Amino acid sequence: MTNPIPDLLKSEVILTTGTNTTENHPIIANYIKEAVTKRGAKLLVIDPRRIALVDSAALWLRPRPGTDVCWINGLMHIIIKEGLHTKDYIEERTEGFDELSAHLEEFTPEYVSSITGISQDDLFAAARMYAGASPASILYAMGITQHITGTDNVKSLANLAMLCGNVGVTGGGVNPLRGQNNVQGACDMGGLPNVFTGYQPVLNDDAGNKFATAWGVDNIFAKPGLTVTEMFSAAEKKQVRAMYVMGENPVLSDPDKSHIEHCIASLDFLVVQDIFLTETARLADVVFPATCFAEKDGTVTNTERQVSRVKKAVDPPGDTREDIWILNSLSARMGYEMSARTAKQIMEEIAKITPSYGGISYERLENERLAWPCPDEDHPGTPVLHVGKFARGKGRFFAIKFIPPFESPDSEYPFLLSTGRVMAHYHTGTMTRRGTGLNRISPESLAEINPVDAEKLSISDGDMVSITSRRGSITVKAWINKRSQPGMVFVPFHFHEAPVNLLTSTAIDPVAKIPEFKVSAVRIEKAS
Repeated sequence: MTNPIPDLLKSEVILTTGTNTTENHPIIANYIKEAVTKRGAKLLVIDPRRIALVDSAALWLRPRPGTDVCWINGLMHIIIKEGLHTKDYIEERTEGFDELSAHLEEFTPEYVSSITGISQDDLFAAARMYAGASPASILYAMGITQHITGTDNVKSLANLAMLCGNVGVTGGGVNPLRGQNNVQGACDMGGLPNVFTGYQPVLNDDAGNKFATAWGVDNIFAKPGLTVTEMFSAAEKKQVRAMYVMGENPVLSDPDKSHIEHCIASLDFLVVQDIFLTETARLADVVFPATCFAEKDGTVTNTERQVSRVKKAVDPPGDTREDIWILNSLSARMGYEMSARTAKQIMEEIAKITPSYGGISYERLENERLAWPCPDEDHPGTPVLHVGKFARGKGRFFAIKFIPPFESPDSEYPFLLSTGRVMAHYHTGTMTRRGTGLNRISPESLAEINPVDAEKLSISDGDMVSITSRRGSITVKAWINKRSQPGMVFVPFHFHEAPVNLLTSTAIDPVAKIPEFKVSAVRIEKAS
């Protein structure tokens, strides 16, 4: 996120897209509602489903899934044609505007409406609403990223924000909502195949030498690794022979479940480190029982880049061990003694070798929350990114082409499947489905089907239906409502009894390698 969450209270317009904020980020949704009801902000919701935020929206646009680049380009086309863009900001702080402007010529309201299904009147209203605000904020989540064009979708939103001068200002920004409490922190700590901590490229010799010195080794094998989606295909080809999975349940969370299970079976050796025996852990050769967040010390870096202390509250049960203990012990048996033995020592090492975390310490975190970049101990942290200038100097516009989804409905598979979450559960339900109260709220998987489609298929509310794609079939209970538009079905992915990722394709974004979970072609039939 370029801006902190409370900045939403300073926004004149809040544009949300690809985020069911009320169910997936309810605290942030409360800020949105307060901004609308108490601060006079206007809410612009752009989402294929009728999510709860629509009830608070000044305007709701309902695009066809997988057409995000098209409608974003369409809004920018109108903004430029009507002279609503911030010319001084563009001249002083950006580059590539002329190329973008020329590219947008073809994205006329007529063309965009034909592709997205959004009316021309709504396109004009949305463009004028967003461009007419100062400042305006953009919020998005996996409804934007989980496409083969996920990277393009994010770049397009950045184009829109810069076009209207909304980056580097209080109350504005381009703000991805991260899915779990420390996803941001995991990325910051090098949980990506091409960077060290703080996004220092592994191909940078200076960075490699710095880490080699810090870790007391002669050199670092500086070659980008594989992403999660690439690892499983590599396992199938015997290019990856062993896998170590920590706190992840790919058997349920990754696309094309049958393919994932086949790839795991192709491994010579699988280790899983987790707090419960997940569906993936059941397939492992070795399982390391780990501690949960409340049973160890550490930090969390949240969605707005703020670092907070986490302190051990209770002792772990049985023979479980902290992640640090497990990894240190394993490293020692493989011939390398790690010097950092405690969470505090690790935090000190992070500060020494990670410029963006250079000024963050346990001592400071006792009294304050700090947002990176925080380069030294006298720095107050950086709540808003790109103030005055962008990290790269000038912000760059990208001319983004519209590419349709990998799969589209056809005569054999006439419906479009999208997956996601419900409020009561998280991800594969490893933790939330063990709670009695949460299971009472959401005890089973429900497939959202529009009444128009239900009537055609002779399906009643509560009927069991078979949903089939080119990868497989699941049986799930139908929930007839108007949340999903005709021709579309939504199924959450928390439930192993109806593993919807059996149906999703392995098509991925060529840059980020993220799967296209939001668009798969399926057919629906009443189950016998």
